[in-house]
Amino acid sequence: MRNLTMMTDLYELTMMYGYFKEGMHKKKAVFDVFFRNQVGGSSYAVMAGLEQLIDYINDLHFTEDDLDYLRALKLFDEEFLDYLRHFRFAGEIYAMPEGTIVFPGEPLVRVKGGIAEAQLIETAMLNIINHQTLIATKASRICYAAGKGPVMEFGLRRAQGPDAGIYGARAAIIGGCSSTSNVLTTKMFGGRPAGTHAHSWIMSFDTEIEAFRAYANVFPDACMLLVDTYDVLNSGMPNAIKVFDELREKGHKPVGIRIDSGDLAYLSKKARQMLDEAGYEDAIICASGDLDENLILALKLQDAKIDTYGIGTKLITSEGHSALGGVYKLSAMENDKGEIVPKIKISENIWKITNPGYKKVVRLYSRYENKALADLIMLDDETIDDTKELEIFSPTETWKRMTLTNFYAKELLVPVFVDGEQVYESPSLAEIKKNAEKELGTLWDEYKRFTNPHIYKVDLSQKLYDIKNELLMQSK
Repeated sequence: MRNLTMMTDLYELTMMYGYFKEGMHKKKAVFDVFFRNQVGGSSYAVMAGLEQLIDYINDLHFTEDDLDYLRALKLFDEEFLDYLRHFRFAGEIYAMPEGTIVFPGEPLVRVKGGIAEAQLIETAMLNIINHQTLIATKASRICYAAGKGPVMEFGLRRAQGPDAGIYGARAAIIGGCSSTSNVLTTKMFGGRPAGTHAHSWIMSFDTEIEAFRAYANVFPDACMLLVDTYDVLNSGMPNAIKVFDELREKGHKPVGIRIDSGDLAYLSKKARQMLDEAGYEDAIICASGDLDENLILALKLQDAKIDTYGIGTKLITSEGHSALGGVYKLSAMENDKGEIVPKIKISENIWKITNPGYKKVVRLYSRYENKALADLIMLDDETIDDTKELEIFSPTETWKRMTLTNFYAKELLVPVFVDGEQVYESPSLAEIKKNAEKELGTLWDEYKRFTNPHIYKVDLSQKLYDIKNELLMQSK
């Protein structure tokens, strides 16, 4: 595990120094992590990155080498550097578990602690949560388009660096991918890597069929052949079927074929016909080659005979939407009386006005269908009586109101660190993936469609709404 303490923007340290010199560094503050807008046309996102965030917080400390570097910048005095020498995170962090379906505006992570320690962790926290949530969301869209067809993550060679490849692959599994080709990711987080061979394997032999036979000899019970190196229908498929016949005679069952280029709809239909006529109805057809959710939907409309997908570049880079845009905003601060008072950021852009206070997020579900109805952002000390009717309303278009009955409520933020001590045990990657699938199943299909999805309701409690309006009026 690497120490990422110095992976921060300089202004986090200069603000820490300012708080320290002003004697404010221990004053309690509350910060929220949230994103403002839809992710690549999706109405929802998939929370990811918490496990790495936990590792970061647990290892948060400045080494003597770090202090020497900071000293050389000639920005900080020795008293402050000595404070950093003994620095450890001692605050509280609540977060939504990985795999939780999340929406714009609601706190994914809530931090409470001395303002200096809470300020320091902003950059790394956003780096971790923004990237992994972005990739998990893209994977969720791709897997939803694929339906029952498993999706394999193949993006390592196209990722923006090693960390993006490793943790992006993990996030893709959370989002629904069945496997990844990234061996280090599976070593670190569990599961088995997936993959077969490249075109270079075929080209390294004198003939295509020699290459197929050699591969089948090495992997007789895991034989999936790449058939598009030269000519899918006139060379690749006939040679693959010959090798499959030879495997079957030896008592082995071939897995299938992969097509990585060309007209995938046409080629997959022809390949399916050839496999079926040769008696390989169970052989799968895998498609790869710059696919994404839109191309998968187009292939399905053409009745392509594709069983599984290998997705690389457009998944691991979240092509079409390069950043989640998550932010870290102060929402409450301790005053001179020791009270935690709400704070608000005001902007001419209504979506940039923050929600003040020490808050939580509650999801409301229908008891009949077990479907998510709305999320309610509330002050932490508020409660909901789900035995009674509850009226919710849009915080921006308040005339839009809905009365809920026969519902139940679930708080989404869970304690991760309390008084600097980890109190949350991260589930396995397989468990997180299963939870994400379960949570996605609670959304109506209207929220999951790719074109103009229905906007999920994220409302404010009446008490929080009143406090927000009061602060807005005070600012005039």
